[in-house]
Amino acid sequence: MNLFEFHFIFSELRRLLTAQGLTGGALIYSYFLLGLIGVTLFLFITIFVTRQVFIGVVKSAKTKSDWQQALYEFRVFRAFALIFGAYIIYNAVPYVFIDFKNWYFYAIIFSKIYVVLATMFAINAFLNALVSVMESSRKYADKPIRSYKQVAKIIIYIFGFVLILSIILNQSLLYIFGGFGAVTAVFILVFRDPILGFVASVQMSAIDLVRVGDWITVEKYGADGEVTEINLTTIKVRNWDKTVTIVPSYAIVSESFKNWRAMEESEGRRIKRHINIKISSIKFCDDDLISRLQSIDFLKDYLKETQLQIEQFNAENTVNPNNLVNGRHMTNIGTFRIYAEKYLESNPSINTDLTFMVRQLQATENGLPIEIYVFSKEKGLKKFEEVAADIFDHLLAAVPYFDLEIFQSPSGSDMRGFVGRGND
Repeated sequence: MNLFEFHFIFSELRRLLTAQGLTGGALIYSYFLLGLIGVTLFLFITIFVTRQVFIGVVKSAKTKSDWQQALYEFRVFRAFALIFGAYIIYNAVPYVFIDFKNWYFYAIIFSKIYVVLATMFAINAFLNALVSVMESSRKYADKPIRSYKQVAKIIIYIFGFVLILSIILNQSLLYIFGGFGAVTAVFILVFRDPILGFVASVQMSAIDLVRVGDWITVEKYGADGEVTEINLTTIKVRNWDKTVTIVPSYAIVSESFKNWRAMEESEGRRIKRHINIKISSIKFCDDDLISRLQSIDFLKDYLKETQLQIEQFNAENTVNPNNLVNGRHMTNIGTFRIYAEKYLESNPSINTDLTFMVRQLQATENGLPIEIYVFSKEKGLKKFEEVAADIFDHLLAAVPYFDLEIFQSPSGSDMRGFVGRGND
């Protein structure tokens, strides 16, 4: 319906009322009342018909797409139908209020504001549908789409607010935006978190710092779990104990955090643990110990080859055999380290193509640490812990076969037993 049709309809309404003999105040108020009722009825009918037509087209489609479901779920059709209603109100108001000069000014302002609000509502509904479709797509599943939606909504709300303000004050947009220069500092202070969050979201997306589904650890905020949601100002992390931690978006780009995605995408997950050996139990291997160790399958070839090398070296250097300190000799700690390497190499759950070490660390007051530094093929938490536990179950049980002892701080019962033996 164009302006000519509006003019024709209301002209006909006034002519019909005049033909009925109405004049003066009766004509004015009858024209106003009937015009208002007619516009209201036409408005509701137009919104209803427009909405039903859109919905009917979607429902009649043979195949249902994510777009169809999203447009229906977020009532996008109703939102755009309101724009048609806003168009009707804006064009009908000048004719309905033509005889009421005092109300005419406010009615025009109201109709313009309604057009702005209806447009904002429609854009907001469409944005919700768009984000819903994008989040269901694998292509955008790991992107902070909601952050961008929130930024877009803030921009729309700010622009809509400024537009409504310009309508009320009857000033141009440039004048209103120019006035905002004086409150820029306040604006930045109020929207500090959204601004920082938006910048952080752009950086996270640009350099692929964090995705939905990543396992991250942010010690400062006590977060250790899976990222479930990335918003404009916050990142929601579901911790492994099923609690939820909210981390500010800007903290991810301004502070230290750990993302385990690279480990999950690699060929293994690191096992880095150690066993503390009691230093007083470390010794050279005598013939009796070597004889017993030769029954261990993993050490047969090593002991045989190493023993020949040692004997050859000692013979060539005329080493005095009466003291084990002279020349070269195997130690129980070194032999245990070789055994641990052989055992780990035979474990099908260990990826030997990645870093693989069994090494000594600096001796401390808690003994000599023998560290296992290998990578498990199993990366899931439960399976990984099972692999690590099986390895150390075996190694801890194997330690006594090498005449070694695990270092353990004395407990209260140990001290009481020691005191009791001293009294005896």
